[in-house]
Amino acid sequence: MQTLVYENYNKFILATDTIGKMKNDFKSLEEDMESLLFKMDEITNTSEIITSSLHANRDEISKLSETHTLLKRLEFVYTLPTTLNKLLIKGDYAQVVQEYLHAQRVLTQYGNQESLKGILNDCNKIVNELKKILYSHLRDKDITGKELTKSVNLLLQLDEPVLSLCKEFLLHSKKCLLESLNVLQLQVEDINQDMIEFIDLGSDTFLSQLCLVIASFNDMFVENLSKNDENEETEISINQLNVFVEDNMIRYLEIVQCYIDRNTSDTAILVRALDRFYRKIQAIGKLFSYKDFTLNVMEIISSAARRQTKLHLDMLKAHFHDKLATVRQSLVSLQKLNDNGFATESLASLTSDVIEKIKGILQDISAFLDPKVSFSTNNALRKTISVDYVRESLVVGFLHYLSSAARSYTICIPCPPAFLFLIMTKMCLEFQISGVGHLLKLVDETYEINKYFETKNKNSSQLSSEVELASDMHSAAQHLVNYYVRVEGLSISQMLKKSVETRDWLHSLEPRTVRAVMKRVVEEITSVDSQVGELFEEGLRTDRSSDSSRRTQMSRHIRAWSTGGTATNTQTFSAINRLFSERIDIFSPVQFSRVSITTGIIKISLKTLLECVRLRTFNRYGLQQVQVDIHYLQLYLWRFVSDENLVHLLLDEILSSSVHRCLNPVLMEPSVVEIICERG
Repeated sequence: MQTLVYENYNKFILATDTIGKMKNDFKSLEEDMESLLFKMDEITNTSEIITSSLHANRDEISKLSETHTLLKRLEFVYTLPTTLNKLLIKGDYAQVVQEYLHAQRVLTQYGNQESLKGILNDCNKIVNELKKILYSHLRDKDITGKELTKSVNLLLQLDEPVLSLCKEFLLHSKKCLLESLNVLQLQVEDINQDMIEFIDLGSDTFLSQLCLVIASFNDMFVENLSKNDENEETEISINQLNVFVEDNMIRYLEIVQCYIDRNTSDTAILVRALDRFYRKIQAIGKLFSYKDFTLNVMEIISSAARRQTKLHLDMLKAHFHDKLATVRQSLVSLQKLNDNGFATESLASLTSDVIEKIKGILQDISAFLDPKVSFSTNNALRKTISVDYVRESLVVGFLHYLSSAARSYTICIPCPPAFLFLIMTKMCLEFQISGVGHLLKLVDETYEINKYFETKNKNSSQLSSEVELASDMHSAAQHLVNYYVRVEGLSISQMLKKSVETRDWLHSLEPRTVRAVMKRVVEEITSVDSQVGELFEEGLRTDRSSDSSRRTQMSRHIRAWSTGGTATNTQTFSAINRLFSERIDIFSPVQFSRVSITTGIIKISLKTLLECVRLRTFNRYGLQQVQVDIHYLQLYLWRFVSDENLVHLLLDEILSSSVHRCLNPVLMEPSVVEIICERG
């Protein structure tokens, strides 16, 4: 206990001093309160004395005070014209309006008195002059937006017709916006103008001014009219604003559309500019909610995507034509078409290279659907770009163009090298077998085409089917290969026709060798067979007979003509031979195989030779020369055809026709013919 007291001794002493000091302070405070109470009592007594003294003159003092106030007002009114004029000259228009409105009630109330009539007229003249100045501001194209807003507010305070002011305000704003639009219009003609800079220019000038006009109009007119419950005038003013905004926005959107149509920026820059443009128009929609201009912007974006797709399609067509022209030029310059894998390289340039080009284009246009792009969330736009523009217009359109362009070469003048038709035939087949399916799968996966269609409607008329496109490619390939066979057949036919027509068969000498043209025909067919073999499979052949049976068949036929029968017997034998032979369709569709193509060419060539022989007349040696030529062809041509009997039948018919047209039909012994052909 002693320890506690010892340790806290100083604290006890300090507490004792504090308590003593508090007692002294409360004693002083009590004295001050008593003094204040005494003084308040004195003030109350004095006030009662004054009130009792002035009570008798209270009404008179009130009248004097009111008279003094009125005199002050009259003094303000009498000096008002001078004050207003000074303020007007000084240019303090807001103070003029404030002073006038302050005195307006007095002037209106006492304006019929002669003493105030002149003052009222003078004030009205000054105010009318002020109105003229303020209205002139509305027509001044150089005035700033802040000054314009200030002038309109002052006119509204002066009770000018609201609708008239709306019209004047919008008319002035239209002139300013028109200048900005004209500047943008000039930029359209500048082909070097960057698209993003153009969009920013329109945003910084036209759109900024338009937003300021809309905000100012709403503050000055729409909100004020709404506060005053002027519903009819509010509706009229809103309609005026709607017409104004719509007219100017349509003009602006037309300029942007025109610029985009003229500009040739790459897709990445185009999409960035359109994204920025779309965001700016969205911002206007928050300020001006009476019409959604983003729908118009969507049309512009859709148009830009369609145009960009068309540009890519044109570039793709040009790329294909360049590749085809390169192949065509190489065909003209090459001496041997089967050297160095030329056919394989040419085919790759027309298929693989083109497909890779399409892949790059698909990747490029996908920038329109990038999730980071603001307008890419619009499902209708995504579907239009993905399905209509990319899949149908670009990919499917190019595939249709590919087949039609290949067909068009069959009517091209001058006719391209014949081997080009073979390459294009193989190209169409490659697209039919794998190219069409690969491209459609690629575009469907890249652009998620399937999500726009239900499974049961996937093959609806909205989408071109793989079967349809593959069929078109097959049709083009068939057309090309048929044309190739006819071109090559015609080329060989021309040689045969010329060789028959230019020879004097009635004065022919005994044959000693095979004519050179027959050797040339065999060489040409061998060359064609080699070219075709580079691109096409061998194909199906019928079972071939042995060399001995072929010789026996030819010898039997020769002996039949060598027995010296009459013309009647000859015709009978020929008729029976044709009766039991299969009909040969010279221009039947060609299959996509080596033997089918060469067979078609040989059929046309031999049919031409047959028709030429039927128009000539032969002597004995002329017939024997034909016999030698026919045997030579038989020795070599059978190996190129799918059915060697076809060659035998045509050659037999040629020999038969030669016998018919011979004045002295005596054929050579088969052994002699074989010796001559072997020697040749």
